[in-house]
Amino acid sequence: MKLQQLRYLCEVANQGLNLSKAAEILHTSQPGISKQIRLLENELGIDVFVRNGKRVVKVTPPGQAILEIAERMLKDAKNLKQVGQEFANEATGSLTIATTHTQARYALPAAIKHFTARYPKVRLILRQGNPTQIAEMVTSGEADIAIATEAIELFHELVMLPCYQWNRCIIVTPRHPLLKFGKLTLEAIVQYPIITYDFAFTGRSKINQAFDAKRLIPNVVLTAIDADVIKTYVELGLGIGILAQMAYEPKRDKHLRSIDASHLFEPSTTRIGISRDSYLRGYVFDFIEIFAPHLNHAVVKAAMEERLS
Repeated sequence: MKLQQLRYLCEVANQGLNLSKAAEILHTSQPGISKQIRLLENELGIDVFVRNGKRVVKVTPPGQAILEIAERMLKDAKNLKQVGQEFANEATGSLTIATTHTQARYALPAAIKHFTARYPKVRLILRQGNPTQIAEMVTSGEADIAIATEAIELFHELVMLPCYQWNRCIIVTPRHPLLKFGKLTLEAIVQYPIITYDFAFTGRSKINQAFDAKRLIPNVVLTAIDADVIKTYVELGLGIGILAQMAYEPKRDKHLRSIDASHLFEPSTTRIGISRDSYLRGYVFDFIEIFAPHLNHAVVKAAMEERLS
């Protein structure tokens, strides 16, 4: 049994049983993958996959159990390398952070600047996506940590660490009628076209819940994954925007005005997600503490050990 065979096995499963895609990602040939998986099945004495001619069409029940073990073994192998690198050279390596646009653009820059000054030889990689994609990047090993809101808490494979709470604001053009309100109401907001986050992103469920509780139907005319896109279309007069307070910058957003909406919506919590069976190098612990000072090394380690116990 070889680790390479386990990689082939898992990648075929990850690619929806498509051998061609798996071969392309692994930079090898489809026949080579088929041969190695057959050799592994012969060694184990069972079929991992059900085949129809040359096509893989299904995972067998024992195959599912083997895939779960194979994924753990590959993660453990990666952790072994991480341990070696940790002690061979503590200040070099890479850190991959999976996050949303709003976090990458508005919440992370200060922490990243601080981190890169402390660890100039660590290569920092940002991968963006929606919260579900972000969580999957960490569970699959493509990223070391996830930073997002709400949806990642549904992934039980991750240790969830709360970083901070935030709320929303309404952005409008400088002479918009909503600026005349003493205290904004949801009833006033629904009178105008709304531009806000896509359903998969950044606390959208909190917005929906607030309108549902009042039995109001907002006229959402445009959704986006990017706060800057929302602001652009508000400037063009397509509607009012609902976005994270952190995404409004008075110095940069000179053609927009912000109205506090924290009394209208429940706050959201940004969390860091870590695979519970991963090995974190020292500089990863340091990055987490830079971003969220209350999450020091001891707190993070205790949370991970609690999930493993």
